[in-house]
Amino acid sequence: MKHLLSGAALAALPFAALADTPKGEPIHSTGNPILADGRYYSTDPAPVVIDGKLWILAGRDAAPPDVNDFVMGEWQLLETADPASGKWTHYPTIATSNQLFKWAEPNRAYAAQIVKGADKRLYMYAPVMEADSPAKDRFSIGVAVADSPTGPWVDAHPAGPIVSQRTPVPNEIQNIDPTVLVDDDGRVFLYWGTFGQLRGIELERDMVTPKGKPVSVTTLPGFFEAPWLMKRKGVYYMLYAGNRAGPTSECTPAVYYACIAYGTATSPLGPWTYRGVVLKPVSSTTSHSGAVEFKGQWYLAYHTADAAGGGHFRRSVALDRIEWDDSVSPARMRVVTPTRSPQPAPKPTRNIAAAAVPSASNEPIPLQYWIRALNDGKVRGAPLPPDLWGSWTGNNPPQQWIEYRWAKPVTVNGSRIMFWGDQPAGSGVGVAPPARWRLEYWHKGWKPVPKASGYGTAPNVFQETRFAPVTTRCLRATFDASHAGSYAGVAVQEWEVLAPVARVPVPAQGGGKAGCD
Repeated sequence: MKHLLSGAALAALPFAALADTPKGEPIHSTGNPILADGRYYSTDPAPVVIDGKLWILAGRDAAPPDVNDFVMGEWQLLETADPASGKWTHYPTIATSNQLFKWAEPNRAYAAQIVKGADKRLYMYAPVMEADSPAKDRFSIGVAVADSPTGPWVDAHPAGPIVSQRTPVPNEIQNIDPTVLVDDDGRVFLYWGTFGQLRGIELERDMVTPKGKPVSVTTLPGFFEAPWLMKRKGVYYMLYAGNRAGPTSECTPAVYYACIAYGTATSPLGPWTYRGVVLKPVSSTTSHSGAVEFKGQWYLAYHTADAAGGGHFRRSVALDRIEWDDSVSPARMRVVTPTRSPQPAPKPTRNIAAAAVPSASNEPIPLQYWIRALNDGKVRGAPLPPDLWGSWTGNNPPQQWIEYRWAKPVTVNGSRIMFWGDQPAGSGVGVAPPARWRLEYWHKGWKPVPKASGYGTAPNVFQETRFAPVTTRCLRATFDASHAGSYAGVAVQEWEVLAPVARVPVPAQGGGKAGCD
């Protein structure tokens, strides 16, 4: 499924050299994402207030559109005095991974955070990959220091990382996603972790020396990665990307996607108590957030795939307000509703799939897939599993179906469907195009659509079927699985249903699950 770049290809990518004083470019943002035109993708936001301005540190996604890999070689900044104004200054490059840390490889500049130390200097905690290390996983966390957010940044611990699989104690986890809090009394606390492993430790006031031994956090359900440590009114909050998945999960229906959940504690090193979800899954499979109070208002920075040309590995920073419920103790974070910049009016289309509620024979859908992918209007050159509806489980049945239900009867006369597979036609393993398939509509029972023009099965291109008009509330596509001693799974990236006349699309209405009559 992944299309990874080789080390040589990564090294050849044109990330900028580190400048002494990077120049800022004024931009005007009409909403989210802040950088929306696709010239620069920004990811893993870490907001911080410095000298009366809001700054957002972000990585830069540089993966080509069809590459499923995190290609991130530098950090950038966004700065504003008033988020509501839309006036931002963009600093495209403040540091690159291997120029900042001489012991690091290029092009692996992951989620970093800037904090102000007790000495009033700025410290950036950054995960990079060590160039020369015997560790099984060479990701490590370095610390840089500067007097200004724009730098110049220099390595605050030239001897090497402060966290790795060798230090502060031997470990076997991937050491990324640092988050740091300088508490009111000047004590410093660092958390980091991914793939379900969360660690925390106190640092000396020099901002780099571990103090004591790390603690392991196991009380935040679904923790996956991206911790964010903060404090409000004496209570410590830990935001994190969670992937506790399931059809009834408050977090995410698909395991590849993540929500932003949070817990609270009365001590910076816990114990932590889970409190709920603050951000539902966004358009990118990953979710990574940071929160900060600025001029009396709390904000949540996160990333999405919503910029021009965006994707799961071409993400862009968004910013929305956080509202609190102080009627309970500890105060509850209300669920953030993501906002978007004004979008162009939708154009008339014959495709009315977006007005339907999709369902499938294999519900509950296997957790790697997402039923909503069927009619989300998105087709990707290198889709990930949640970009598809799929049926693969390792023990596949000979037949599956997918179905659209509309709240009111619709008249349709065509269909376009795009299959996906990782195995060729005729295979009995993996995911392959169906051996055959058909369309049926509901009229006092399921009936084949009349005068169908044909049912193509080639993957990765739309297969169009024209038929005589029918009026119905339900349309079903039934697939006979590819077979070779056993049955392959079936996957569909997008399924369009065409009306005779183009109209402005409408979102799905209620009642789509209530039957077909």
